[in-house]
Amino acid sequence: MMAQVGALPTWKTIDWTTVEEHVRRLQIRIAKAVKTKKYGKVKALQWLLTHSRYAKLLAIKRVTGNQGGKTAGVDKVIWTTPEDKMRAVESLKRRGYKAQPLRRIYIPKKRGSNKQRPLSIPTMVDRAQQALYLLSLEPIVESVADRNAYGFRQKRCAADAIEQCMLSLWQKGSAEWIFEGDIQECFNDISHRWLLANVPIDKVMLVQWLKAGYIYKGSYSPTIAGTPQGGIISPALLLITLQGLEEAVLQAISKRKDKVHVISFADDFIITGATKEVLIEKVTPVVKSFLAERGLTLSESKTKITHIKEGFDFLGLTIRKYKDKVLSTPSKASRKSFYANLRKVVKSNKSAKTENLIRMLNPRILGWGNYFRFSAAKRIFESMGYQIFRLLWRWIHSRHSRKSSKWRIKRYFRSRGEEHWVFTAKIFNDKKKEAEYLDLVRMSKILIRRHIKIRGSANPYDPQYSEYFQLREQEKRRGNAIISDAVPYNNFLALLDQEHWS
Repeated sequence: MMAQVGALPTWKTIDWTTVEEHVRRLQIRIAKAVKTKKYGKVKALQWLLTHSRYAKLLAIKRVTGNQGGKTAGVDKVIWTTPEDKMRAVESLKRRGYKAQPLRRIYIPKKRGSNKQRPLSIPTMVDRAQQALYLLSLEPIVESVADRNAYGFRQKRCAADAIEQCMLSLWQKGSAEWIFEGDIQECFNDISHRWLLANVPIDKVMLVQWLKAGYIYKGSYSPTIAGTPQGGIISPALLLITLQGLEEAVLQAISKRKDKVHVISFADDFIITGATKEVLIEKVTPVVKSFLAERGLTLSESKTKITHIKEGFDFLGLTIRKYKDKVLSTPSKASRKSFYANLRKVVKSNKSAKTENLIRMLNPRILGWGNYFRFSAAKRIFESMGYQIFRLLWRWIHSRHSRKSSKWRIKRYFRSRGEEHWVFTAKIFNDKKKEAEYLDLVRMSKILIRRHIKIRGSANPYDPQYSEYFQLREQEKRRGNAIISDAVPYNNFLALLDQEHWS
């Protein structure tokens, strides 16, 4: 197998299925060794994986196949041609490797915000090395990460974290107080000493990435703490850093009646509690101590304790209890940011073709709608749809101020079945050799669906969950709700056919 891959003449002739299967087999073995606590074997398998030609091919594919592949580091080098990529595979060696400084830029923290956060861009070689060693670290991360940690995890998403919040709060006797935690400058402040002592990875490589420093406006600065925001391996390092928070908090709680649950997504987390005193006296000291050991602190301005009837914002949603019902809805900040983005697109394309404007708006509308479709967002979708209509009507009026309303309606809108006022453009389909309509996505038509969160113990590198993940993928493609944690594993197939999963 190795000889066959080595004999491949060009990048385009590589059998990626074979490459991925070989790497995955090694990753499964690493996860199994972690599960059985054979850490010597873990280290040996990691060495085998990071020196595998298959893994090197996959690492190069990863760093050149995303948008970051077009962005150069301080050496101004990018790999664009198949020949460049094959040469890069040969260059990925541990011996003689030395990480270069990162290129530092600053980007806005939030849309419209004056505050900025640093983004550090490694060179292509450094990115490829990180991607290579990340392949050996991912199975360990998935095996040891907290049960209810959802950020930067494979097969997990924000909807899983929100659903876990709802499961922890919706019952009549559920917790009513929420500790909203936010870690201050998380990526920038993680202790290098802690990382080097606790991250199960080649320390010779890790120390180079951590101590590489950065260059900003031609000036070099050393890095004494933190991981680079822009490094491929940084999310995995963060997960390792925060692993154990859930267990530390639960161990400090002696009584089940305290109703403590920990749900985290990257560096944002919430902790539920039966009373405010439980969160102040028991939870807060544990969290602060846990973070301090890793060089981290809570943000005083963003960390607070809230009652469920007041509501709290988490991952773009507001979760609040109305009488006896807990609902999650898109937050005001999310709605405002989304509308501002659409408005910016429309205003900056006053003279654009209708077809082009629709092609720019549709992905934004679908992306926002699909993210929030698992919440109680029906009325908000309808309201947002009306605001989009008003925005487009002003756009039409600015283009045809002398035309009548009847003319504008006929020119830009059509009826589709029982739907009216569908913003559309008539285009010619080259394949079908006929004209057809390109319609704007109507937000009110995005279906609200129930999301069933992933099993807390599910590990994509554990063969016993292979069928489980296959079924989830099938349901995701079908657009249906997914299998519940509460459902016995042997009954999955039967339950998938029942109407209440649709």
